Amino acid sequence: MRFQLSFATTLIVLLASCQATSRSKPGAAESLDLPIAGDLPVAQPPYQQVEADWKQRIDQPYVYIEARGSYTGIGKLLERAFKAAVADGLEISGPPFALYYDDPGAVAVDELRMRACLPVESQPTPQAPLAFDVLPSTTVVYAFIGGPYPEVPRAYPSLFAFMRRLNWSESGPIREIYLRSPSSVGDWSELVTEVQIPAALAR
Repeated sequence: MRFQLSFATTLIVLLASCQATSRSKPGAAESLDLPIAGDLPVAQPPYQQVEADWKQRIDQPYVYIEARGSYTGIGKLLERAFKAAVADGLEISGPPFALYYDDPGAVAVDELRMRACLPVESQPTPQAPLAFDVLPSTTVVYAFIGGPYPEVPRAYPSLFAFMRRLNWSESGPIREIYLRSPSSVGDWSELVTEVQIPAALAR
């Protein structure tokens, strides 16, 4: 519970700040807290029913801080990324997201790779500790997952099961997009994360 509270507190500050930063662009800020307009229902704990589908993801420019260690550190890493972006005067174009590169069941905790990411609309010249990259266009399996952000990985098995039915396998880092600010909802069950898993034909 301590991690959940810390993570949620960080995202309250981060998402609220992203929203304020984005207000100068019509439509950008509003997208953070509007009801999810996706084509799939939002799955809720205990995630026994998770509806997944696939789509072609478009290129996404972003700035990020990369780290190794427990994935429970992503909240603080996102906070560092946002503070660095503000210091650089960068304009954030949407909700923050995280990239998770390794399977915690197969990789030692201190070797797990992750990126705390903030989307941007064009290529900036960020200062350290920020770096710039583009998340490439690719086919992804995706779902909308409701509930506390630290609980989202409990829904992963359903997405992987969907991939296996299509004879697909994971082909890149898992992306979690944190779509709603905890400060905008009355209960954590109303939080929504879009999970994207890059997919390719299994060999």
